[in-house]
Amino acid sequence: MKKILLQKLKYIKVQKSLYIIQNRYNNMKVLAILVLLTFSFFTVSNGFLERQLNYPRVKIAYAKKESLIRYMLSEKQIDKNYFDVYFRAFKEEQSFEIWAKNSYQETYRLIKTIPFCTLSGTVGPKRKQGDRQIPEGFYKIAVFNPQSDYYLSLGINYPNKSDSVLGERGNLGGDIYIHGGCESIGCIPLTDDKIEDVYLLAAMAKNGGQTEIPIHIFPNRMNMANYKYLIDNNDNNTLRRFWGNIRTGYLMFEQNGTLPIVSINNLGFYEFKK
Repeated sequence: MKKILLQKLKYIKVQKSLYIIQNRYNNMKVLAILVLLTFSFFTVSNGFLERQLNYPRVKIAYAKKESLIRYMLSEKQIDKNYFDVYFRAFKEEQSFEIWAKNSYQETYRLIKTIPFCTLSGTVGPKRKQGDRQIPEGFYKIAVFNPQSDYYLSLGINYPNKSDSVLGERGNLGGDIYIHGGCESIGCIPLTDDKIEDVYLLAAMAKNGGQTEIPIHIFPNRMNMANYKYLIDNNDNNTLRRFWGNIRTGYLMFEQNGTLPIVSINNLGFYEFKK
C-alpha cells in the first residue's frame, strides 16, 4: 500500500505540472505526449477493484455499467484511473448526489443525482437506536458489502464522535448503509440499479488510491430559504444549533466545490477549515 501511495503522489505531482503546461502554453501536442508518458509510468492500482470483482454481484454490475461509468467520468474530463468521489445526500428532497474530481485537482464536479427510493424518519439527526432516523452530519464510507441483504451496500461510519457526544449514550445504534432495494429504517435505499453506479464508482476510486470517501448528509439543501424554513418550524434550540453548525460545512462546499477539512470538538460540534 505504501508503494501505491508513493506512486500516486508522483502521479499527482506530474499531473499538476501538466496542468500548468496546458494553461501556460496551450500546446496540445506537447501535452498529449506528456500524458502518454505519465500513464506509461504511473498507471497502477492497489488491486481493490480486482478483489471486489471476485464477488458475483460486483462482477455482473461491472460488466453492465463499466462503459457508462467511464463515459460519465470522461464527459466531465475526469481521469478514469485516478479520481476521488464524494457523496452528498438531502433528506427532505430525497436526493443523493455523486461528485468526482481528478486526484490532482481540488474542485469536485457533479456527476449524477439519484432519487431515494424511499425515506424513513424525518428531518433531524439520528440520536438513538430504533428512532428510524437517517443520520445528519459528516461521515465517510467505512464498509463495502458486496453480499448485502440489499444487493450491494456501502456502510458509513455512524456513530462518529459527534453522534457519540450528542446522542443517547449506550444506545446509539449503527449499521447505517447506502444500499439497493427500497426499504429503510434509517438507511438510504437507491434501488439495485442505482446502487451499482454508486458502489462501482466508490470501488474504482478506492482502487486508484482514494483512502477516505466522504459522505455528507443534510436535512435539506440548506440555502437561506430552506434553512429559515427549518428554523422557523422547529423550537428545539439544540436541534437548531446543530443545523446551524452543519450548514457552515454545506455553504463552504457550495461556494467553490472544494471540501472543507472537518473535525469534531469535545462538545460534539463540527469545525471546518478551508
